[in-house]
Amino acid sequence: MRSFKEMLSFLKRNKLVIAKTVLLILHLVGLLGLYFSISRPIFQTLTPVHLLVVTGILISFHKDFNLGFWLFGIFAFTVGMVSEIIGVKTGLIFGEYAYGQVLGFQVLGVPLIIGINWFLLVYLTGGILNKRIKNDILAAICSSILMVLMDVVLEPVAVKLDFWQWELNHIPLSNFAGWFLIAFIIQLTYRKTTFDKRNQLNWFIFINLILFFSILAIILE
Repeated sequence: MRSFKEMLSFLKRNKLVIAKTVLLILHLVGLLGLYFSISRPIFQTLTPVHLLVVTGILISFHKDFNLGFWLFGIFAFTVGMVSEIIGVKTGLIFGEYAYGQVLGFQVLGVPLIIGINWFLLVYLTGGILNKRIKNDILAAICSSILMVLMDVVLEPVAVKLDFWQWELNHIPLSNFAGWFLIAFIIQLTYRKTTFDKRNQLNWFIFINLILFFSILAIILE
């Protein structure tokens, strides 16, 4: 049998492969669990756990936990939550909508996990384009467009799974405009905040999420 030290060495050498395998399994299990009506209610309520696990795995590959990173994280979470609270309470920014109960504990009508989701998506998309585009404003615009693309794929699935509901069951164009605006504000802060933004999992998780919600949009009744 391998010694504990050898096992740790094996895990360290193969950390990326193991992480990608776990992420693939998580998303495949999630697809199956949400597809079958008998298991769907359970997996709906597990959505916040799924998002936290994915975020945790991503951050385990982050390289620089300096003050800049923490300031960005707090800013992304706070701006995301505040904009959503304003949206839910007033109908401004995104349009008239309300969150269901499946996403867990809420503050003023907005699940806390939504703030983490804003952080996750900005970190992913900002990281993907960080070295590819030098100009901060152009990079923030392009990263925000990637986030809107994600939202276009996500919205129909979120409604079907009762993550949130739109007034008259209609997703307004203001939602995507609002997403772009808030994303741009956070993305620009991401660009201006100094920390090592390299992460080996950015592309992999982003593609997984796009495929996950695209497949769900097709298979969910």
